[in-house]
This record gives sequence, structure tokens and C-alpha cells, in this order.
Amino acid sequence: MPSKPAAAAEEKRLETMRSRLQMAESALGASRQCEVGDLRFMAGSPDNNWQWPDDVLSSRGAVAASGASLNARPTLTLNKLPQHVRQVTNEQRQNRPTGKVIPVDDKADVKVALLYDGIIRHIEYISDADVAYDTACENQVIYGEGYVRLLTEYCREDSFDLDVKIARIRNSFSVYMDPSIQDPCGADAEWCFVTEDVSRSDYERDFPDAQPISSLMAQGVGDPGLGSWLSEETVRIAEYFYYDYDNTTLNLYPGNQTAFDGTDEDTYLRENFGEPARRRKVNRKKVMWVKTNGYEELSSREWPGKYIPVVRIVGNEFEVEGEMHISGIVRNAKDAQRMYNYWTSQEAEMLALSPKAPFIGYGGQFEGYETQWKTANTNNWPYLEVNPDVMDGSGSPLPLPQRAMPPLAQAGLIQAKVGAAEDLKGTTGQYDASLGMRSNERSGKAILARERQGDTGTYHYVDNYARGVRYVTRQLVDIIPRIYDTQRIARIIGVGDEIEMAQIDPRQEEPIREIKDDMGAVIATIYNPGVGTYDVMVTTGPGYMTKRQEALENMSMLLQTNTELWSVFGDLFVKNMDWPGATGIAERLERHIAQVNPSVLSDDDEDPQLKQAMQMIEALQGELEQATGMIENVGKSFESQELKLKKYEAEIKAYDAETKRIAATSESMTEDQMQDIVLGTIDAAVDTGDLSPGMPQLPQDPQMPQDPQMPPPGMPQPALGDLPPPEMLVEEQEV
Repeated sequence: MPSKPAAAAEEKRLETMRSRLQMAESALGASRQCEVGDLRFMAGSPDNNWQWPDDVLSSRGAVAASGASLNARPTLTLNKLPQHVRQVTNEQRQNRPTGKVIPVDDKADVKVALLYDGIIRHIEYISDADVAYDTACENQVIYGEGYVRLLTEYCREDSFDLDVKIARIRNSFSVYMDPSIQDPCGADAEWCFVTEDVSRSDYERDFPDAQPISSLMAQGVGDPGLGSWLSEETVRIAEYFYYDYDNTTLNLYPGNQTAFDGTDEDTYLRENFGEPARRRKVNRKKVMWVKTNGYEELSSREWPGKYIPVVRIVGNEFEVEGEMHISGIVRNAKDAQRMYNYWTSQEAEMLALSPKAPFIGYGGQFEGYETQWKTANTNNWPYLEVNPDVMDGSGSPLPLPQRAMPPLAQAGLIQAKVGAAEDLKGTTGQYDASLGMRSNERSGKAILARERQGDTGTYHYVDNYARGVRYVTRQLVDIIPRIYDTQRIARIIGVGDEIEMAQIDPRQEEPIREIKDDMGAVIATIYNPGVGTYDVMVTTGPGYMTKRQEALENMSMLLQTNTELWSVFGDLFVKNMDWPGATGIAERLERHIAQVNPSVLSDDDEDPQLKQAMQMIEALQGELEQATGMIENVGKSFESQELKLKKYEAEIKAYDAETKRIAATSESMTEDQMQDIVLGTIDAAVDTGDLSPGMPQLPQDPQMPQDPQMPPPGMPQPALGDLPPPEMLVEEQEV
């Protein structure tokens, strides 16, 4: 037995719960009544006549309960609405929106985001999430609101590890969400109910410790808030989600570390850093879950996520004078469907009541054959006979009997029927191209453009559906680190349905850690999805199988255009084929490509074109450096030649000065003295080898002027103009 304070607190929560449920029922009552009518109209068939008003059925002689009576006028039901509804829902099945996790802050990692994507795909697989999404989508399109919820279950009976699942809510009318919400998905809802009516026997079996039904009935007498929870055959069970606020203090420590006052984390930080640097009062919010029968709390606990795990997918939503009105595609198409049924029934009635086409002939032609002619409209006689002796006034045989033209349907009736069918298309926002009907478009682009125009009229259903998927994925991103709170091996599913295993360790401080061997190769990768902040974006497009088929078609066109591309991506082309042995052939092609064109399968992520350009730039840089070296060498050669030229000029000046001195001296000398000086100079030159026949000559510089009178450098001699030729000197020496 709970204590009195606990019992008082529980009774207060139950009172709040019952008042909230009554408020939701009152706010949604009028809209829900219309939604039930839409669903009933959608399910109309020739057997139930739900698309015909009861007063019209009575006036036409039909009985609403059985659908027909004797001598009743036709009440045909040609339900065209499922075609329009399936056009929207099946298109969404072909182009399922998928959530993609993206990193937000600097602590988040792209690889962890991919891990989230794989875990979410695994959750969707084990949950049959496509069934939950498809049911919500159908309810959204038909009458305006569908719901999806999240559950937590143990992985196995012998394990304490939890798994998250996406659950189906088939009956949207069992959900009562906070009517004050502004978000179309209900992200800002403060509370929500998911109700279920169970039989009394199931209630007593599932909740043996609860109060007996007799006691509940005694408490509910005279209380309409309690009496609605019980009926003669069923007991209402409600799952009640609500936010509970706890006034607490948030403490700030060095390193921008925060913790709520009194928690284990706050105690740890206080021991290491002392008193917090800053404090502030906050309302800490947590989601509570209660299962109740309206009279008592059968079970309760804290939900691990920070969002109420019920997601709404809405169709059309209007608020009129404070009342919420929700509708789907059926609401505005009701009258057009009724008119189509009425005009079809009227056409059938007119044709059925019209007389048969009679035979027109002259008297006496049918004598003796009356039986055959009277049953000609009902019996398929092989032939009909007449009396040929009947003559006209001039004695000529009368013409054979002719059949009168059968009655035709009125043109106005047919036009009204066609107009009703067109009105049905207009009210649903779908036209011929959207429904796959042939029109005057011929090219593929024109047909595609027309289909897109038709899809525009129903695109808000697709958009709201994508918002719901995004909100579900965002809740999964929030709850996964809270569920995966111990070391475990998680199964992830790739984009191509490949299955992998990932190791998760929530204790590590970094988002991802790689373990390498002695050679530096990564042998294990450990993730911590709880580090960093992540968000969700939604992409709408064809599923993986459809994308694979499109890729196969496009690659086939490329290979037909250029067969040499087989050595580039032939293995990828075969991998996308769906037949036995495709994987083996793809592996063989990959090995062949590795031998023929190994650069294609290189792990180098650098763009080949960029890589080639860099190689060309490096080659040009080498050539430029070589040319620069050559220019420097030429410059040095020019400097060396300039020094040599300056040296030659100095020697020439010295030679010229010497010749002038000799000339000046020779004026005062006798011929014998002059001859002695010349002979001495020649002997010295001979002794040094300057005039020997094999004497090496100084290299001639091409830049220097070739003066025939210039003597060898370093040898002062008189000017040639002042001395006799060498042959004369030799002759004189010989003499």
C-alpha cells in the first residue's frame, strides 16, 4: 500500500490526466466525427451503400441495412476514391523519405553520423517500420491524421540490453494529443494519450494486481470522467505521456563543463574543481510514462528520451473559431463521388426501364409465326419466317419487317456523368497524367512535366509525411546513446543492405577510436555515439532498389556508347545486376581490371585529372629550374669573359706604352744599338718558347675583336709598325 502522500500525489496526477483527456476529446470531437465519416465513405462498396445518404436510399426504395429491396431503384456504387488515394500512398512507397544524420558541433564525427544511419536502418528493419509508416500515410491521406510511436523492448529474454522499435498505430482515433500544439508533428506537445479498449477478461489476465472491475464500477457511479473508462464489455487502458518539470540548479565548472546540482557528475566535478564558477535556476524536463485505467496507475516509469515518443503525420489542418479541423483527400471528393454514383444509377435505370426495340411489319406477314416473333427479343432464333403472299395495293410483295431503333441514353445524362468524373479529379488534385492516362503529350519530357504538375496538387501530403519521418529519426538519434549505455556490439545495415557489426563503448571520451597493429593497420574501431551533437535532414527519392535499376540503365547506356569503359567500371555494372552468379562475375572482372588498369582500383582518393595536372606542373618546374641554371651559367660565362677582356685591354695599354717608350728611345739610338735590342728580345722570346712552332696559343674569345696587330698577351713588344718584318730580322741575324 502506498503512503498517504504518495497516494495523494497519484490521485492528483490521475485527476490532471482525466481532465486533459476530456479536453482533448472535446477539442477533437467535431473533427473526429467528420474523419470517421470520411473513413466510412472511403470504405463504401455496393454491399454496404455507405456512399449513399440514408434519406436518398429510402426515397429510392432501398433499405439501408441490407442495401436493396424489391422494386427498388438502382443505387449503384462505383467507388473511384481508392484509385486516387492509392496514387498518393503508393507514390510515397516508391519514393520513401529517409533521414540522414549530420554532425553539428566540433565534437561530432562524420563516421559516427554514418554509424547512426546504419543503426537506424537496423531499427527500421527489426521493427517493420515500413508497415508503421505506410499505415500512418494511408490514414493521413484518407482522413487527415496518422501516427507512429517508439517503443523500447529487451533484445532477448535473458538480456538486459534494450532495443528501440518503431511501432504501428492502426487506429489514429485512439490517439489524443495536446490540442494546443503548433508543430505539425506534435514536437511541442506537453502530453499525449494512446488509448485501447480491452475486454474484461483480457484486463483481468494482464493486470491481476489491479483493482477488480466491480470496485471500479462502484467508484465511477455519478462521475462522467470515470464512467467513460468502463463499459459493459470493455475497459479503457491508456498510455499517458507527459513532461515532468524539476526545479533544480545548473552548475558551471572550468572547461565549460556543466552538471545539475546533486547529481553524481556534479559531485565528481566539485571534488576536482571545487565550487562551481556560475549557477542558474532551470526547470529540468523529463518525459514520464504511465499506464492507467483511469482509476489508478497500473505502471509508470521515466521514458529514456527527451521527446514524447508519438509522432503525428497530418494531412490538411485548419483552425476555425478555435476548433481544429483535420481532413484528407476524401473530404472534398465526397460530393463528386456521390454525383458520379447518382448519374451512373440514373443511366442504368433509364436503359433498364426503356421498352425493347420492336419489329415493325404489315398485317398478315406474321400469321402462323406469331410465337417466333413474340419471343424474338428473348430467344435467339436461328431464323424468322414471314408470309410472302401479303401484297400491297398494286400487287407487289410488301417489304420485310424492320426493327425500330433502340432508345439511346440522353446526351445531358452522359455529359453529367463525365463532368462528375472530372470533378472527382479536380477535388483530389490529380489529373490524367498523374493517374497514368494517355493525353496529348508525346515526348518523355512533356509527360514527366505533366506528371509533376499533377503531383503538385498532393505534394503537401508528401512533405508532411517527410516531416514525420524526420522527427522519428531525430528521436532515434536522441534515444540511441541512452539505450546503448553499455559496451555492446551493434548491428548496422548499410545503404545496400549489407550487414556489419560495430563496437560501442559509451565510456570513452572521444567519439571514435581506432586500434592499430604494429604495422599501423586499423584492426578495430570503437564508437561512442554519445559524444557530440547530431541533427537530421531528410532526403526524398526512390528507394535503393529503384536507384540500383536506374544506375544499371545509365551504366548500360555508357557502355554501349564506349565499350572501353568495361575496363573502368565493368565490375560495378555487373554488381547491380539481380541474377545468380552476378557477384562472382563482378569479382572476376575486378581482378581483371586490377591487372589491366590498376590505377582505377587504387585507394588514392586524389582526382586523376588533378593528379595528372600536378605531374605536368612538376615537370614544368623541373624544366624551369634547368633553364634558370643554364641562364646562370651563361651569366657567369659572360662575367668571366668580361674579366678576360678587361685584362686584355690592360695588357694592350701596357704594350702600347712600351712601344711608345721604345720608339722614343730609338730616336736617340744608333742602328747597332737598335739591332742589339731587337736581337736580344727575339732571343728571349725563343728561350721562353713564345715563338716556337708548336707553341700553344691562348684561346680566342669570340666576343673580343680580332686585331691582327695585337701581340700575344703578357709579352711587351714594340709596335709592328715601328719594327721591320720578322723575315728581315731573320735575314739580318743570318748575315
